[in-house]
Amino acid sequence: METEILKVDNLKSNYKYIEKAADLIRKDELVAIPTETVYGLGANGLSSEACKKIFEVKGRPQDNPLILHISEIGELDNLILELPEDVKILLENLWPGPLTVIFNKSKIVPLVVTAGGKTVAIRMPSHIVARKIIKASKVPVAAPSANISGRPSPTTANDVYEDLKGKIPLIIDGGQSSIGIESTVLDVTEKPYTILRPGFYDKDDLEEYLAEVVYDNSLLSKDIIPKSPGQKYKHYAPKASMEVIIGDNKGVKDYINNYSKNTNRKIAYLLFEENSSVLKEHDIFLSLGSKDRLNEMAHNLFRNLRLADKLKVEHIICEGIEEKGIGIGIMNRLKKSSSYNIRRV
Repeated sequence: METEILKVDNLKSNYKYIEKAADLIRKDELVAIPTETVYGLGANGLSSEACKKIFEVKGRPQDNPLILHISEIGELDNLILELPEDVKILLENLWPGPLTVIFNKSKIVPLVVTAGGKTVAIRMPSHIVARKIIKASKVPVAAPSANISGRPSPTTANDVYEDLKGKIPLIIDGGQSSIGIESTVLDVTEKPYTILRPGFYDKDDLEEYLAEVVYDNSLLSKDIIPKSPGQKYKHYAPKASMEVIIGDNKGVKDYINNYSKNTNRKIAYLLFEENSSVLKEHDIFLSLGSKDRLNEMAHNLFRNLRLADKLKVEHIICEGIEEKGIGIGIMNRLKKSSSYNIRRV
């Protein structure tokens, strides 16, 4: 199969590309689409056959449910049994955006989407191209990250092409994902409402609209089995071994300086700009942005892990952060990509 990449930079002139993507989805084919979080591998979310292709192409475990993507809140009506009033207020304020909500599903949602369960995860992306494709498709679009399962998530069309060329017919290039990590996942099927996967929004953001939100216990301890099946699998992993270091600027610089002087391995250092001065000229530095702007870190993280793979490094040292705000979501990805190899310095 030949994989075509079509760049959408002006919705009026590129409307035929939107229609082409929608037509393929209606025909139960797979299309990679841009979203503000990461690129998604889109399929007709009401077709069991189309959704099975997602699992096959990604090498995704069958017990890992898919997220359905919609283009407007009214599309929820046929997919869920109930929309609680407080959740409706939440969605009116945070949708479209990087928030996935788990509801009790209606009969119309195929069991392959929910991994045989009674609940369904739904999101309305803020990326205008994604919503245009969903609307034109006239079906909810199942769209997990458009990569081989376990690899760093794709934030550009080229990332998708690296993993899925020859496996899908079309990639819609909508530019680099603006956020760079996946959505927050919130379960509202019982109280207290529970964050199953941290992302752009944290507990405090959600409690501006909800009375109480808690984190799933598995996010607090790696020894607890996650309530969300997909969270138990290896994710976001580069090919090289990886460690995450957390400390103040002096601690990080001292550790890097010592490590750099005492190794012959090819190392990639993913550091904040504030700590890059300690590196030697031959060291490979991949910037996480400024320590004062964690959105930059989220934006750069997966791109840098993929770049480290391209550079064929043997080991990655990535600077970590305290788990506050979006830092909770970032550290969730770093723990999984490093197999919990976290070091305080």
